[in-house]
Amino acid sequence: MATVQYYGTGKRKSSTARVFMVPGPGQITVNNRDLNEYFPTEAQRTIIRQPLTITDNVGKFDIRTTVDGGGISGQAGAIRLGIARALLELNSELRTRLKRAGLLTRDPRIKERKKYGQKGARKRFQFSKR
Repeated sequence: MATVQYYGTGKRKSSTARVFMVPGPGQITVNNRDLNEYFPTEAQRTIIRQPLTITDNVGKFDIRTTVDGGGISGQAGAIRLGIARALLELNSELRTRLKRAGLLTRDPRIKERKKYGQKGARKRFQFSKR
């Protein structure tokens, strides 16, 4: 007997998350590690659980994610978007709630590239008049 699986992809900065949701007791694993072990701060864990809290689905799904690239903050944001998209696949009526909370918008902010002849993206070498 095949269980129903919902999938969502999330991206943030340079992180990419693949999220698989299966009906279950609410276990969240990130890269085969427990959520509390992978994300040390409560703020990041709250960000990840946000779509579940808004749609009243806390403890109804086991979530298995594979996240790659970027740092902890970007990975948390990518997982949040992936969970929101997976919830849409589950029930399209949740769209208005998720959209109102801003959870379906991919954050477009990424690192600006370093420019040639400069120290960084915006910083320049010191200007000398004489």
